[in-house]
Amino acid sequence: MKVKIHSEGTNILIVLLIIMILINLSAWMFIRPAGIPVTFSVISGVLYLLVVNFFRSPRRTFKGDRERVIVSSVDGTVVALEEVFEPEVLKRKVRMLSVFMSVFNVHANWFPVDGEVLLVRHHRGRYLSAYLPKASIENERSTVLIRAENGQEILMRQIAGAVARRIVTYAEPRERANIEDHMGFIKFGSRVDLYLPLDAEIFVNIGDKTVGGVTVVGRLR
Repeated sequence: MKVKIHSEGTNILIVLLIIMILINLSAWMFIRPAGIPVTFSVISGVLYLLVVNFFRSPRRTFKGDRERVIVSSVDGTVVALEEVFEPEVLKRKVRMLSVFMSVFNVHANWFPVDGEVLLVRHHRGRYLSAYLPKASIENERSTVLIRAENGQEILMRQIAGAVARRIVTYAEPRERANIEDHMGFIKFGSRVDLYLPLDAEIFVNIGDKTVGGVTVVGRLR
């Protein structure tokens, strides 16, 4: 597994580094006693490492059986697993599986299934905490509909949170979906919902940890 810095974070990290250098140089030059600039430097270093950690962009290879498999789109914690009515695209009852990402998780998003992208749609909305159930229908979000190779439709929804204000979606209609490829990126803490057929086998429970592009969360029948 190779890890690099995601392109979405390159400019942010450069600007943040310049700002921190200027602040710390000023502190060392003009502030006394020395303990204060030392504290500034330590806090700056820890903060910068946290932001670097956030923008990790691992390239992952799925090594299991790919037939009808559903893989987690993100790193995080399963916070919802329930039968719901999806009113915006599918307009039918489905199984919703939601994974919440903290600021400490990788925020790259992977395709959950192999197949074809049918639809990409952006929805404006609020910025409630992504952990809340109503965030799925009220928050700023991006929806991607995928036809899996067995013909079933999977809906993936990137959801902004109270901190996350930028959803990036790379998927385009008619392009190939591959579970090893990045579908998008969400900046600074959020969640991703998968809307699955009611008869799909589910292999995770609420509270389970997932790894994007690696953890098998279910299988299509």
